[in-house]
Amino acid sequence: MSEITLTLIGKPGCHLCDDAEAVVATVVKALPEQNIAVEELSIEDDKELFDSYWDQIPVLLINGKVHNYWRIDPERLTTALKELS
Repeated sequence: MSEITLTLIGKPGCHLCDDAEAVVATVVKALPEQNIAVEELSIEDDKELFDSYWDQIPVLLINGKVHNYWRIDPERLTTALKELS
């Protein structure tokens, strides 16, 4: 099974980003059979990310493609990850 990479783009002090981080952690924990890597990036550390996503954070990418932004739905994320396995 290949690795799935989830990239959560946000910034410190963003309550929606904190909520998204919790949803991602819960979903990943519920899918222990899948090989899922999670990385977090801040728009404050990368001008390109800032320019692309400043008005959409948090943004969740699955394998480099935008899955969702603002609010991460756990059911939708779970379905997307299961479809990749």
